[in-house]
Amino acid sequence: MAKKTVKFMLTAFRDGFQSVVGARVLSKDFLPCVEEAYQAGVRWFEAGGGARFQSCYFYCQEDAFDVMDKFRAAAPEADLQTLSRGVNVVGLESQPSDMIKLHAQMFKKHGMSSIRNFDALNDVNNLKWSGQCIHDAGLNHEVVVTMMGLPPGIDNKGTHTPDFYRDRLKMIMDAGIPFDRVCFKDASGTSTPSTVYWTMKKARELLGKDVHIQFHSHETAGNGVACYLAALRGGADGLDLSMAPMSGGTCQPDIITMWHCLDGDDEFEFDFDINKIKKAEDSFKNAMKKYFLPPEAMSVNPQIVWSPMPGGALTANTQMLRDNNMMDKYDDMIAEMYDCVRLGGFGTSVTPVSQFYAQQAIQNVMFGKFKKFAPGYAKMVLGYFGKTPVPPDPEIVKKASEFMASNELTKPYSEPTTKTVLELNDSDPNKGGAVAKKALEDAGLPVTDENIFIAAACKEKGILFLKDPSKAPMGCRFAEAEGAKAAPSKEGVTVTINGKAYGVKITGDGKAVVNGKEVAFKSEAGVKAAAPAAAAPAGGTEVKAPVPGTILRVTAQSGTAVSKGDEILVMDVMKMETPVTAPCDGTVTLSVGATDKVATGDVLAVIG
Repeated sequence: MAKKTVKFMLTAFRDGFQSVVGARVLSKDFLPCVEEAYQAGVRWFEAGGGARFQSCYFYCQEDAFDVMDKFRAAAPEADLQTLSRGVNVVGLESQPSDMIKLHAQMFKKHGMSSIRNFDALNDVNNLKWSGQCIHDAGLNHEVVVTMMGLPPGIDNKGTHTPDFYRDRLKMIMDAGIPFDRVCFKDASGTSTPSTVYWTMKKARELLGKDVHIQFHSHETAGNGVACYLAALRGGADGLDLSMAPMSGGTCQPDIITMWHCLDGDDEFEFDFDINKIKKAEDSFKNAMKKYFLPPEAMSVNPQIVWSPMPGGALTANTQMLRDNNMMDKYDDMIAEMYDCVRLGGFGTSVTPVSQFYAQQAIQNVMFGKFKKFAPGYAKMVLGYFGKTPVPPDPEIVKKASEFMASNELTKPYSEPTTKTVLELNDSDPNKGGAVAKKALEDAGLPVTDENIFIAAACKEKGILFLKDPSKAPMGCRFAEAEGAKAAPSKEGVTVTINGKAYGVKITGDGKAVVNGKEVAFKSEAGVKAAAPAAAAPAGGTEVKAPVPGTILRVTAQSGTAVSKGDEILVMDVMKMETPVTAPCDGTVTLSVGATDKVATGDVLAVIG
């Protein structure tokens, strides 16, 4: 009997980046590697979307649409696929109908040919409109059923089993959602080989022999290759594979590892020249030497099955923990994931739900178990992201409702809802194209379809980038800078300002390398005094940072009157907007501005 040729999508340049370095890689460093992989015969790439969209603006000082255009030029005839989160498209916040449609149109315009589309809650209502828009834009729609293994000791209540996944696929088919391929996606790598095998078998029975089934997992828990073999033997047609150094560990299995696994197999084979693939991987490894590769991303963690943190979320979170000098909280945060999953309705731990779990876990670490709520987690258990696979714990729902009702800013989301996400978002006056257009006009920026989508998906950070990309944050972590922090050389120093460390090395007259990036500087003799900050009222009430983070926006102005409970500013904490409100009535004097990094206890303002 002839062997079956296994199709594969190369994920190194999207999920690989997200799973190892929090999606923070500059296109100039990896696009030559895309071209080499293409020359080696790769014809299916994951080329953007997911966290790689926002990260371009948040951390890389690049436009994601420009990067997509360049990716297409590097791989002219390949199937270029991006990742979409259903009604969330490429953000953590869900979008209304017009932005979901614009997402598909813009990605088609900028060279993409396929979109993988998933919903972390497996709520089919969140896939209907997004899938239709992808199809209508002329893109291949790869619809997804999301998978994970529930932590040991938790009653699955009929969820996350082969029958559950088969039934979710049947619901997608019954809903009439147009699709070209089906993917089963396990972002945390915690499903068992047995579950994967029987899920593929049941899916194949439903779909017939002609529909392509793709399987996606990670090595995070150490059984990625075993699950891939199980998927093939159960009826899958294709696998997601990556290249070192963005493979193994928290990533997909390496393409060479999987080739070796199937070498001599009686049933399956690949159709590529392994020596050309090795050459492309060697080039990729060399290109990535400049980046800091977090140790937690480079090895498997068998205990992740108790706290199913996806590879992409794990390193995105550890990058932010490092940014905010909170890595000492990492182990405690991972441990708190268990109860966040157990009590939260069993949504699959994949973006954005994985972030909600992580955000709530860090709240539990900082303030006590469910004493405070991350808004995303609270909104999830209250139904604002769709229907969870099982009802969340009633006590958690009650506490979340009370917490959201305690603040005027979150009060509109304090009552449980059964409305669909699109119903909620389409009636929300603070969302959609008109709101994004006004934000652009207020900032004096061109109103284009691309800019409208950037403003809607990235909000203030997108506007900041569009105003001046060079002033947007540079969040890439380079090996040289991390080494400077660990052991400063005689040629450089480490300077810490507002809690952020900078590795600085003077390389010539007027030239220096700061955190791996060459910059020009000017020095003058003497110290010129900066403009003095506004004097704080004597005996005023200090408003301190509750956790480390970055000032996202300032709401109140120094010298103005505020009332108790008024929003003063908003912090960005682990991708979560955290409002800071006035503890009393009085006149506010601010001590910080937008983009400032602050540590726990830093004085943000004084009210006198």
